[in-house]
Amino acid sequence: MNVLVIGSGGREHAIVWKLSQSKDIKDIYCIPGNGGIEDLAACRDIKVNNFEELISFSKKNRIELVVVGPENPLADGIVDAFTDAKIPIFGPTKKAAQIESSKIFAKELMKKYGVPTAGFKTFFNYEEGKAFLNHINPPYVIKADGLCAGKGAYVVRNNDNGLEILKQLMMELIHGDAGKRIIIEDFLPGIEASYLSFTDGFTTLPMIPSQDHKPLLDDDRGPNTGGMGAYTPIPFVDNSMARFIDKEIMDKTIHALEKEGALYKGVLYAGLMLLDNKPYVIEFNARFGDPETQPILFKMKSDMLPILKACIDGNLKNIKEIEWKEGVSVCVVLASRGYPDKPEKGYVIKGLEDLKDRKDVMVFHAGTRKESGKYYTSGGRVLGVTVMGDDYKDAIKKAYEAVSCIEFEGMQYRKDIGAKALKLIYG
Repeated sequence: MNVLVIGSGGREHAIVWKLSQSKDIKDIYCIPGNGGIEDLAACRDIKVNNFEELISFSKKNRIELVVVGPENPLADGIVDAFTDAKIPIFGPTKKAAQIESSKIFAKELMKKYGVPTAGFKTFFNYEEGKAFLNHINPPYVIKADGLCAGKGAYVVRNNDNGLEILKQLMMELIHGDAGKRIIIEDFLPGIEASYLSFTDGFTTLPMIPSQDHKPLLDDDRGPNTGGMGAYTPIPFVDNSMARFIDKEIMDKTIHALEKEGALYKGVLYAGLMLLDNKPYVIEFNARFGDPETQPILFKMKSDMLPILKACIDGNLKNIKEIEWKEGVSVCVVLASRGYPDKPEKGYVIKGLEDLKDRKDVMVFHAGTRKESGKYYTSGGRVLGVTVMGDDYKDAIKKAYEAVSCIEFEGMQYRKDIGAKALKLIYG
């Protein structure tokens, strides 16, 4: 069969790489793709929000499965458009994707159906939000309602900063219309975890839990980013907690969406905070995470194609479990100087050839382009250096050894990916 993957980041490279191993796939296309994806798939320069052109391309190339990576086309209704055109597509409808595209929708849904989450209040007016902040004490969290590329949540530790963030979101519209409505949420101290499940709207099939690293700098300092690295599995979620998450969060949420007339098919991603050995939902995403997808799919042993098809066809219950490789997978993101605000672009990337034949290392491309056989930086997050190791120490060591082989002007990365697991295990 012919498959089309929508997107251009490291997540999409990982999806293409994983699907390329399926014996039932003939040709893989990616729109728009990137420099690394070009090595595995035929890339085309089409806007991901141009559904008419995407559908025309799919019909012309006899696409039998479309996999959507990023959140924006999902929020805009790409699944609805392809479904109307009778082209099988993996992902939630526009209505179901509100679980990510509107934090207010997600919080109200969780409140209504008893999904554990932090206490919150919603505000549609700057003056009302300002008055509320003047009567509460930090820490608390301010979130824009809409999509902000992973940069719309702010942990506030003093009120002056909170008032400034409120003004930037609701008055200066630094995230556009996404910040016209906001949530002010209780701050939950704890350990973050990412929990992703495949679903056909009735059944969930969990992937192994992972941990993302959002802030730009070591020790979780600096501005929030799309994610500077991730690893899996994580020692903070045991089998008992996983069963609780499956029942009380993932299953309960898809059943809630179904009751609300929004049958959810695709990947449901729960960003969790683990506090006093209990998980709380910080946010939901309506797709594979980035960079969590890179280590998760690098560790996945099962063929992913039958799982995607089962989600679309509504028979996920027939797939009992996912097989995983032994060991630990770690992904370290290499970013451009100036990221996340004004990333520099156009620099040649050196050293990739030293890693291409390593079975325990895969470098997933994000912001890259290929020209005359060379790779150049073309975005904020450039590469996701992903490895498999025997245990946490081995995987982390391998990851940073692989990172040391790569260089480009202005390269920056965190040096503590996986350190929280090491601290828990070894003290």
